[in-house]
Amino acid sequence: MNKTSTHCDNYLERARQVIDAEIEGLRQVRDNLGSGFVATVQQCLRTLDDGGKLVLTGVGKNLHIAQKISATLASCGSTSVILNPMQALHGDLGIIGSRDTLLALSYSGESDELITLVPAVKRMGVSIITMTGRPDSSLAKCSDIVLPVAIKAEACPFNLAPTTSTTATLAVGDALAMVLLSIRYGQSMET
Repeated sequence: MNKTSTHCDNYLERARQVIDAEIEGLRQVRDNLGSGFVATVQQCLRTLDDGGKLVLTGVGKNLHIAQKISATLASCGSTSVILNPMQALHGDLGIIGSRDTLLALSYSGESDELITLVPAVKRMGVSIITMTGRPDSSLAKCSDIVLPVAIKAEACPFNLAPTTSTTATLAVGDALAMVLLSIRYGQSMET
């Protein structure tokens, strides 16, 4: 076996380890779905039935995940927009109306930008749902509903880069969109 094929085998093995870590994270989140998910579905239904919209926000990688979840929700008939929290703090808060629901994505639940945004949103009477890996975080404590997306570890060898946590958050967002689609458009939820 030459040196190149040994490296290729190492590349493939590491790639499989990353995917396995993410699969395990998805299993953890799936198995821990519970009352927070049910409450999120119910709140989203109330918002949409009342003519409101789902406003998603996050910081860093979670802003990208929020954008994708918002796009999926909109594609499935649930009115949804994205709010960059930095822009909101500098004038874009007008995107949120009193009939809306804010879904804040923060694995740590300690993102300064979101913690700063929440009081302004609360003053508007808007319901706040936090998707977080830390249900006891500052952001979770000031939210109306907490939707846990806790994982044991990131696929990153240093446990720093958001990998498994963002995959899990995205999957829960997809699950939310598909459940709302099924309920709102009379599709069977049987598989």
